[in-house]
Amino acid sequence: MSVAQAAEAEPNAAALFNEHCAVCHGEGRLGGTGPALIPETLGRMYGPKLEKVIAEGRPATQMAGFSDQLTAEQIAAISRYVETPLAEVPRWSVEMANESLELNPDYKPAKAPVFTADPMNITLVVETGDHHVSVLDGDTFEVLDRFATPFAVHGGPKFSPDGHYVFIMSRDGWVQKYDIWSLQVVGQVRAGLNSRNIAMSHDGRWLAVANYLPRTLTILSTEDLSVVTVRDVVARDGTPSRVSAVYQAPQRESFVLALKDAPEIWEIATSPNAGPFHDGFVHSHEQSMEEQLGAEEGLFARRRILIDEPLDDFFFSPDYRNLIGANRDGDKGVVVNLDVGRAISELPLPGMPHLGSGISWERNGSRVMATPHLKEGVLSVIDMKDWSLVRQIKTMGPGFFLRSHENSPYVWADVFFGPNKDKMHVIDKQSLEIVKTLDPAPGKTVAHVEFTKDGSYALVSIWEDDGAVIVYDAKTLEEVKRLPMRKPSGKYNVWNKITFDDGTSH
Repeated sequence: MSVAQAAEAEPNAAALFNEHCAVCHGEGRLGGTGPALIPETLGRMYGPKLEKVIAEGRPATQMAGFSDQLTAEQIAAISRYVETPLAEVPRWSVEMANESLELNPDYKPAKAPVFTADPMNITLVVETGDHHVSVLDGDTFEVLDRFATPFAVHGGPKFSPDGHYVFIMSRDGWVQKYDIWSLQVVGQVRAGLNSRNIAMSHDGRWLAVANYLPRTLTILSTEDLSVVTVRDVVARDGTPSRVSAVYQAPQRESFVLALKDAPEIWEIATSPNAGPFHDGFVHSHEQSMEEQLGAEEGLFARRRILIDEPLDDFFFSPDYRNLIGANRDGDKGVVVNLDVGRAISELPLPGMPHLGSGISWERNGSRVMATPHLKEGVLSVIDMKDWSLVRQIKTMGPGFFLRSHENSPYVWADVFFGPNKDKMHVIDKQSLEIVKTLDPAPGKTVAHVEFTKDGSYALVSIWEDDGAVIVYDAKTLEEVKRLPMRKPSGKYNVWNKITFDDGTSH
C-alpha cells in the first residue's frame, strides 16, 4: 500500500467527531448538552476506557454507544482526537457565559420549606454514579428529593449563609443553583470550560469559580446567576496561571486563590471598602499623598502575596489568619500568614499531604490540625501554635478524607487507596489512638464522612456505583441504617457547612 493509500485509509477523526459527537459535545469539543471532550476534562478516561465509553455508552446518561455505527478503528480515531490538546486556549467572556444561562421555567420559589424536616439538618448526597444529588432529612434519613446535576460534579457544594440555596459545580464549568426550601432546581450557567471548585462570599452575594481553562476567576451573582466579571489570572511577571482552587475566607471578607503556575497567592475582596492593595512600591502612605503602582481597591480588588514556589491544597486556621499550603513536590507544608502576607513557617510533611481535607480541634488546651497523606499510610497531627509536628498516626494505607464534629470525641479517617480501601479508622481526638477500624463493605471503597447537625450520626459512603450511604451512631459506632446510592462521593450537611463546624473541611 502506498503512503497516499494509507493516509486515505486512516479514519478522518475530526469529520467523525463532527458527524457523531459535536451535536452534544460542541464543534470545538468544549461541551454543550454533553461535557467538554478535552484532555483537561477527561481525567483518567484515556485509551481503552475512553474507547469503551464511545462504543458502549454510559449508563444512566444520554451518552449512547456507537459500536453499531462505527468500526473499532473509527472509535479509536475519535478517542485519539479528543485526547489531543486544543491548539489554543479558548476564550470564555462575561458575554459568552451569560449567554449560556438556563433557567428552570417551572421553578416557583417557596416562602418557607415545603417539607416538615429541619431545614438546618438537611444533608445533600452527591451521587456521581448517575449524576444526581439526593436531599436527605437528617433526622429520619428519608430522601426528600433527587435531582439531576451537570455531568461530573467536582468540589464541594456551597450553601447560602441562610441555608436556603445550594450551588453545585461540574468539572466543565457549569454552576447549578438549587432551592432547598422549594426542592427545585433554579437554573444553571457555564462559568468556565474546565473548572476546579467554587467559593461563597461572606455575605452570600457572590460565587467565585476557579478555572483551569481559560486561566481565569469567574465571579457570578448568587441572586440571578449572572456572571459579573471574568478575571484573567496573570502573575506579576506576566505568566498566565491556572487556578488550583478558590476558598471562602468569611472573617476576611475575601476569596483566597491558589495559583497552579505562579509563586503567588491571591486574595480577592468581597467588600466594597477593601484596599487599596499595592502591587508595586509605595512612595508615601500619607493621606492624599500616595504614589504607587498597580493599586486596586473596592469590591473584587486583588491583593498579591508573593511566595517562594507555587502552593495549593490549602488548609486554613479557624480565624483565617493563617493557611498551610502543599508544595509541588508534596514533601512539605508552608504556613503563610495572610495578615502580614508572607510565609512564617515550614513543616516536613513527606508523602503528599492532602491539606484540603485537613481538620482541627482542641486537644489538651491547644488547637491541633490533622491531615491525611495521599502516598503513605499516616495522619500528621500538628500543633497550630508553634506549627510543630505532634505525632504521625500510622494507618492501614493512604487516606483521602478526614472528618469530625464539635460534639464528637472521634476523628473518622478513610484509607481509600490500596488493598485496605474498605477500612475506616475511628481515632480518639485526645489520645490520638485508633479506637476502632470499621469494615462495612469488604472489598469496596469506603470513604468520606459527614455528621448530622448535632453530631449524633455519622454518614459514610460506599464509594461504588452500586454503593450506599451507611448511617452510624456516632457514639456507639454501630450501624443504624444503609441507604442504597449510586457512587455517593460526598455528603454535605447544611448546618455544619454554613456554621463552619469544628471538624469540617472548609
